[in-house]
Amino acid sequence: MLSVRNLWRRHRRKIFLTAGVLGSGYLLYKLFSAHRHSVQELERELAVQRENEELVKAQMQAHFENIQRISDVTLPHALLDLSCRIAEELDLSLLLERLIQGKGQPSTLTQSEKLELWSRLKILSFTKMTLSVWATTMLSLYTKVQVNILGRHLYIDTARSLGISSSMESGDVIEREYQKKFLDSVDFLSQHGMPALIFDMESATKEVLKGKKLSTFFNNTTLHETIMQILNIFMSMGGPHSLVKYMIPEDVKSYSTTSGDDDLVPSDVNEFEQLMMEAREVLSSTEFGSIVEISLKAVVDTLVELIGAKFSGGSVTAGLPLAKVLPPVAQMCPLLLEEPSKNQFIKVIKNIQEVELFFTLLYANMPPA
Repeated sequence: MLSVRNLWRRHRRKIFLTAGVLGSGYLLYKLFSAHRHSVQELERELAVQRENEELVKAQMQAHFENIQRISDVTLPHALLDLSCRIAEELDLSLLLERLIQGKGQPSTLTQSEKLELWSRLKILSFTKMTLSVWATTMLSLYTKVQVNILGRHLYIDTARSLGISSSMESGDVIEREYQKKFLDSVDFLSQHGMPALIFDMESATKEVLKGKKLSTFFNNTTLHETIMQILNIFMSMGGPHSLVKYMIPEDVKSYSTTSGDDDLVPSDVNEFEQLMMEAREVLSSTEFGSIVEISLKAVVDTLVELIGAKFSGGSVTAGLPLAKVLPPVAQMCPLLLEEPSKNQFIKVIKNIQEVELFFTLLYANMPPA
């Protein structure tokens, strides 16, 4: 017993120090272990979060690609209606028949009548072609605007409704209704916007061609400049946002399209109204205006190449009288309005990098009001 006390007195400092060291070490071990566990949990949470983000990105990408293909279904119908309307409103057959008749029977037309017919044919040929260029480009872009706006809404609504089957079932019917109504509104151009479009395009054509005689020589450059001048004057009419009037009704609340019916009928569809307001916002934006200009330029470049290829040597390098340029100009209209799978002009628009980027950003985030 005495020896234990003596040992304690001699070594108690060492014992206290050893105990303190051991206790501190154990405490540090526990703290380190807890920290390591927290880090591991955080790493697991981050890994799960990254997996979820990758899954969402993959779902968004797949949804985005599927949405883009919807326009390939909507566009053919819109182009067919537009083609029929343009052929009806800008029919050149009567002018050509009278000119052919006057050529076979010179006594049936006076010289002034012939000149008047040729002048009218000149204006209508370029009006029809430039109108087809603009309308094809706008329809191609507008259907993309529609499906990206609608696709973004549907994706968000679906994401919010995950796990609520009853809400999804009841919501599906409503979504189909306003989705169809919104997509059908693309026919506004052919059904209601055409008279104003023809009048304005013809006015721009007259202004550009008024100093050009039938004997005026045209080459590729002249033809390209002439078409772009007509389009630029047309697009400058009425301010930067005036082109929307051909595509979207002024009073969305009173507009509703029904299959086989061209009438405007009252409708109270809040979802439809909201979608149309967003479409108007996009079409009125500076960014969309830039995309339209880029697309028109690309379409006109392709168009001039095709017209040039109809002449010997593959181009109009040497120049031809305007009278000889008119037939191939008129022949381009059916090609411009051809259905999308065969339409090389629509393919040109799709392949423009700026166009692809614009719609990617539109799908991801609607422009601010």
